[in-house]
Amino acid sequence: MFGRGGRGDLARFFAHGDLRLVILHLIAEKPRHGYEIIKAIEERVGGAYSPSPGTVYPTLTLLEELGHVTVTPGEGTKRLHTITPEGQSVLDGNRPVLDAILARMAEAEAARGDGPPPSVVRAQEGLKLALQMRLARGPLSAEQAAAVTAALEAATAAVEQA
Repeated sequence: MFGRGGRGDLARFFAHGDLRLVILHLIAEKPRHGYEIIKAIEERVGGAYSPSPGTVYPTLTLLEELGHVTVTPGEGTKRLHTITPEGQSVLDGNRPVLDAILARMAEAEAARGDGPPPSVVRAQEGLKLALQMRLARGPLSAEQAAAVTAALEAATAAVEQA
């Protein structure tokens, strides 16, 4: 039903302004950091889509500039986002649209069925991408090839043991 990754999934899940409502909704549930928002969205669509930090963080900045959220410093560089009364008013005024978006997200999560958890899919795709990017940079020396092979074999053994 829904593919994994890429802009095609963004178009299916979120029309213009939809992601902003979803982020605001998640913050209304409880104050959150940007990374928590990314993971919450990914979980709620069963891993079928994970918004990039390049999408989420500018949206959080916009919500702050619009006065829909406040931001307080957290641990390290983390910033905690909390909904404002104005932000809650925006959610309340867009309830039918938000409910439709949340229903689509729940449908995507249900379609995942008994598939692997989103965190496993994310890690698998991350490893695959890291390997492709490293190999694209040029030939590996014998030492580098041995290190990559050892890392892949260690990961394989760890997965088999799990």
